[in-house]
Amino acid sequence: MAGLEQETPIPSEIKLHQKSNVLELAYDDAGRFELSCEFLRVFTPSAEARGHGPGQEVLQVGKRDVRIERIEAVGNYALKFVFSDGHDSGIYSWDMLYNFCRHRDALWQAYLDRLASAGASRDPAECPSPPPKTRGGCGAH
Repeated sequence: MAGLEQETPIPSEIKLHQKSNVLELAYDDAGRFELSCEFLRVFTPSAEARGHGPGQEVLQVGKRDVRIERIEAVGNYALKFVFSDGHDSGIYSWDMLYNFCRHRDALWQAYLDRLASAGASRDPAECPSPPPKTRGGCGAH
């Protein structure tokens, strides 16, 4: 989990748009940004998806339709999202969210490239059912 850096702006407004599955973050001096629920889910900072070191990452696939069901504050430094697929263990610090906002397009393209290389899909219907106790969806172990 990334720590809170002093110069990182904190959102002045956070809105979850449930119909479009988009989280909107507004910053007083940096503008407004939108992050899809799918984006936030596939870039979860949780250890089950990121592993505990390089090379241990698990590609998150089949998340196109995932929604955020609940948002919880974590102290004064982060948010925790409860996703419709049951995932709820990632803690998104303010600096991580701001980094996602600033680099969303490049991060998303890199993710799409990894999916294509793996022959995987964003669509849940194209993924086999995950084994019991797996909350990352298809492609997660």
